[in-house]
Amino acid sequence: MKPPKTTAQRVGRVLEMLTRQSGRLPETPEYGSWLLGRVSESQYLRRIRIQFILTVVIVGTNLTGIGVAALLVAVAFPVPSVFGDAPRWLTYGVVPAYVVTALVGGTYGITRHTIGTLRWAISERRPTHDDERNVFVTPWRVSQVVLALWAVAAVLFTALYGAADKVFIPVIGFTLSVCGILVSTACYLFTEFALRPVAAQALAAGKPPRRFASGIMGRTMMVWLLTSGVPILGIALAALFAVILKNLTLTQFGTAVFIASVTALVFGFLLMLILSWLTATPVRVVRAALKRVEQGNLQGDLVVFDGTELGELQSGFNAMVHGLRERERVRDLFGRHVGREVAAAAERDQIQLGGEDRHVAVIFVDIVGSTQIVTSKPATEVVALLNRFFAVVVDEVDRHQGLINKFEGDATLAIFGAPNHLDQPEDEALAAARGILYRLGNEVPEIRAGIGVAAGKVVAGNVGAKERFEYTVIGEPVNEAARLCELAKSRSLQLLTTGKTVRAAGINEQAHWVLGDSIVLRGYDQPTVLASPL
Repeated sequence: MKPPKTTAQRVGRVLEMLTRQSGRLPETPEYGSWLLGRVSESQYLRRIRIQFILTVVIVGTNLTGIGVAALLVAVAFPVPSVFGDAPRWLTYGVVPAYVVTALVGGTYGITRHTIGTLRWAISERRPTHDDERNVFVTPWRVSQVVLALWAVAAVLFTALYGAADKVFIPVIGFTLSVCGILVSTACYLFTEFALRPVAAQALAAGKPPRRFASGIMGRTMMVWLLTSGVPILGIALAALFAVILKNLTLTQFGTAVFIASVTALVFGFLLMLILSWLTATPVRVVRAALKRVEQGNLQGDLVVFDGTELGELQSGFNAMVHGLRERERVRDLFGRHVGREVAAAAERDQIQLGGEDRHVAVIFVDIVGSTQIVTSKPATEVVALLNRFFAVVVDEVDRHQGLINKFEGDATLAIFGAPNHLDQPEDEALAAARGILYRLGNEVPEIRAGIGVAAGKVVAGNVGAKERFEYTVIGEPVNEAARLCELAKSRSLQLLTTGKTVRAAGINEQAHWVLGDSIVLRGYDQPTVLASPL
C-alpha cells in the first residue's frame, strides 16, 4: 500500500499540473529579477544583456548626478553665478566637452574592460582564481573609475572656476565631490546586480574571494556612509563656508541647505532602497523555493549568485534539499526492499527485536515448472519474464493493502493485516489472490503458478539480530498457505484456500468461492476443507 499523500503534496501536484497545462511555471526568477534572464540563456545573449544593463546604469546614474550638480550650483549656491560671473568659454565650452568626453569614453571603457575580464564566462571555461576574484572586484573597480572621473572634474573645474572667483572653490568642490560619491555608489550597487549571472558561475566553480564590502553589514555600512554620512558632512561644510565667506543672504543660505538636504535625503533613500532590494531578492528566492519544498517538490537547486551571507544561505538551502532528496531516495529504496508499511513503522517507532500476536491472512505464490523455464530460455528472457510475473503479484497485493514480505526465488509471500491493521484481512487476501490468478492468465500466459491463501493467528515482528534483521510473520497460516500453494499446482484452477478462511470473509467475497472436498495437507493430522474460486 502506498502511503497517503499529504494535503501539501496534493496541492503541489495540482499546481504542477495547472502550470504545465498553461505552458509556464510561476516560479521566482533564478537570479532574483527577470532583467537578468535565465540560467539556460546562451552566453552570447548574456554578454549582450550585461553590457546593455551596465551601459544604461552608467549613463543614467551619471546623467542624474550631473543634473543634481547643476541644480545645486545654479540654485542652492546662486552667488556667484556660474552662468553670469564665470567665463563663458568655461561654462559653455570646457564643462560640456569634458562631460561628453568622460561620459562616452568612460562608459565605453568600463563596459569593454568589464566584458573583457569576464571573457571566461562567455567562453564557458572553468575560471581561475583570478577570474573568480575579478567577478567580485569588478563592481568596486567600476565605482573607482566613475569616482575618478568625477574627482578629475572636481579638481579641474574647481581650479578653473577658482581662478575666476575664489568663492567658486568650496561651491564647485563640494558639489562635485558629493555627487561623484553618490553616483559611484549607485554604480557599485547596480554593477553587482548586473553581474549576478557571472557571479553564479564563479560561485559554482569555487569559494569566492573576499570582497571590498565584506558581508551584508559591511556593504550596508558602506552605502550608509557614502550616501548619508558624506552628504551630511558636506552640508555642514557648506554652512561653515557660508559663515566664513559671508557671500550668501539668510534666504540664500536657507535655500542652499534645504536643496542640499533634500538631495542627500532623496539620494540616500534611493540608494538604500536599491541596497535593500538587492539584499531582499536572494531571501525571496529562498522563500519561494521553501514553498516548493513544502509542496513536496525536491527537484532543482537554487542558483547561488551572492557572495555574502545570503549566498551561504542559498548554498545551505541547496545542501538541505540534497539531503532531503537523498533521504527520500533511501526511504524509497528501503520501502521497496522491506515494504512501505514496514519502512514507515521503522521511521515512526523505535526498532525492537521481537513480535506480537496478529490476526492476518497470507498468500503464497509459486511458479509451476520454474526449473524448466530457467533451462529453456536465456537468462535475460528469464529475468524479464519473472519481472512481469512479480509486477502482477506486487500490484495486486498493493492494491488490496497487503505487504510483500519476501521473494524466495520464484515464490512470493504476501501478508494482509500486518504491520498495518485490517478489519477483515481475509477479504483483501482472497480478492488479491483472485486478481493475481486472472491477471496472470491474461498478462503472463507463459507462466503458471500455484496460489495458496490461509488466515489465522501469527507472531509478527522483527526477527534476527541487532545487526541484521527483517520483519516477518511466523505461524500456522504461513505453513498452511505454502501447502495449499503446492497442492494448487496440480489443479486445473491453481488457486486454493481453506473453508475456514472463506467463512471468515465478508458475504460479498464469499460469493466468489465454492467449498470443495476435504484433504489432509502434508505435515498436518486433521483434514482441511478446501475452497476454490468460482
